[in-house]
Amino acid sequence: MFKKHVDVKALQRLSGADKKKLRRTAKERFPQASDADLDAILPPKVEVTVAKYPNRVLVYGIEGEFPMLFDVDGRGHELFPTVYALWKVPDLLPAFTLKGGEVSRFILGGADLMFPGISIPPEGLPSFQAGQPWSVKVPGNPAPIAVGATTISSNEALQAGLRGKALRIVHYFKDSLWDSADGRYVPNEGFYDDIVIEDPNYASLSQPSGSSEDHAEGIHDSTIESEEAAVDVSESHTTDHPIHAEAIEDLTAGVNEVKLSEDRATEEPTEEREHQNMSTEEIDSLLDKCLLQALHMSIKDKDLPIPGSTLWSNHVLPCRPPGVTLDIKKSSHKKLSKWLQSKSAAGLISAKEDKYKKEVMLLGINRGHPDYMAFKPEKKVQEPVEQRENVVAEGSSTKQLEVAEIYKPSSHVNPIFMAVGADTGKYYSASEASDVAFRYVEKEILVKPTDKAKVILDAALCDALYKGAIKKGSAYPTEIHKRDLGSTFLNRMQIHHRVARENEVVIRKGAIRTIQIMTERRQGNKKMTRLSGLECFLMDADSLASELQKKFACSTTTAELPGKKGQHEVLVQGGVIDDLAKHLVDHYGVPKRFIEVLDKTKR
Repeated sequence: MFKKHVDVKALQRLSGADKKKLRRTAKERFPQASDADLDAILPPKVEVTVAKYPNRVLVYGIEGEFPMLFDVDGRGHELFPTVYALWKVPDLLPAFTLKGGEVSRFILGGADLMFPGISIPPEGLPSFQAGQPWSVKVPGNPAPIAVGATTISSNEALQAGLRGKALRIVHYFKDSLWDSADGRYVPNEGFYDDIVIEDPNYASLSQPSGSSEDHAEGIHDSTIESEEAAVDVSESHTTDHPIHAEAIEDLTAGVNEVKLSEDRATEEPTEEREHQNMSTEEIDSLLDKCLLQALHMSIKDKDLPIPGSTLWSNHVLPCRPPGVTLDIKKSSHKKLSKWLQSKSAAGLISAKEDKYKKEVMLLGINRGHPDYMAFKPEKKVQEPVEQRENVVAEGSSTKQLEVAEIYKPSSHVNPIFMAVGADTGKYYSASEASDVAFRYVEKEILVKPTDKAKVILDAALCDALYKGAIKKGSAYPTEIHKRDLGSTFLNRMQIHHRVARENEVVIRKGAIRTIQIMTERRQGNKKMTRLSGLECFLMDADSLASELQKKFACSTTTAELPGKKGQHEVLVQGGVIDDLAKHLVDHYGVPKRFIEVLDKTKR
């Protein structure tokens, strides 16, 4: 949220009534904070300012000093403390402790916190609900380095095997919000004697309060106690995009059976011994077998594209033989992304890295590939989660929904399409578009003779892939690896999405947006559920409101979203967030992955 600098739109002082209201909101949002804690970040007899940003974010700070709180939605529902506030009151929020300093580098680059990167205490995972504010700490350091909102509850996390995203990071040490204070923070003398922050340009927080000038300039030395307890911010501070998919994947690959305690590691010694006795070649063979089984039995073309992590956890792992533990790190590929890219280079699948999600996506399946056609799948396979999401009971009145990501040729790639006789005016799936690039390579005989895995770039293909994307004065590449050709080619095309329901088909530019369901409190203790984003899935707000009124026996209304002409939201009286999401899945065929829920009434 604060990765890049954004100019403040307006700055004003809060009135006495607004300061009291802000304090009440903070007390509700941070229930474990005492009055003394709130006095520390919002002193009663000081002026408090509010900075308004163009994206509706509000930042509250002590006038002339530091930002202390910020409101993501501008309505008080997503109020968070800043790192400065957490340094004053380290226990203002409950905190996740990282496994080590290596994980902190990704957090300080703006990456979200994944469950595999969290150090689970001996007593087990603490209890929490989705949407709660939590901070992030490193071992041996009481000063939080980031703050965010939980994505799921603790019960859901345990059911998912402690995989996936734990915390959506909204603010971290040395982002643009932290920089807005210009490094003027001087802690109380002796209060942070044990805090260690590893940065050659940032002094130890244990300095006395009288050395603010030296602190701002970062002149005096700081001591690094241990590599694990340190927070390495030098890389994240000097690059705009330090997080790479392969680096993040190191934290997630191979943790599909996370052990909560040492005792649990001995529950299945037979499995462990069997896995340890397998050679690298045997693991590679088992991986390929599980992938082919999943491609035959559980992955349908209509489900594509799907993230690599979903492919692994919901499709590949359920296909492994009983009693066998499958760890990608024990294979010759070491990483999930490299394994998928090798299969893509072999032509079995089409995969690319999503530059926004920082994850490899499975885009298409070559069902005519020799390996695919020669493989004979086993019939009894556990049904994957994502496939079950789209299953509807027989006799239901569901209007089946089909959603697909498609691509349209742009001016960059038009010469390649024309060279192979492909229509530049139609839409292509990811696999079809990648196939055009490989057809051009085959037609022009561009495969490198000394290395069959690489493609030599002629003038037309080089312009299609890199013209306008290479900085002025930099040399253009002369070759590209086959595994990168398809994804680079897709990135130069215009992404669209196709939504079909019965005889109605709509194609829109850009990636498809999700449906958002949010429950919040209104006057008194009443609950109100808001539903928006229906237009993307060809659903009429007025018709749905009338239907929900009868189904839930409550009042419903519709309203146009502010600043979004033609987009409406449905307001349903009561906290029906779970039932409403289930209704959209069962009766409208909306896949669960396109539904976001947020219950702001849970504390």
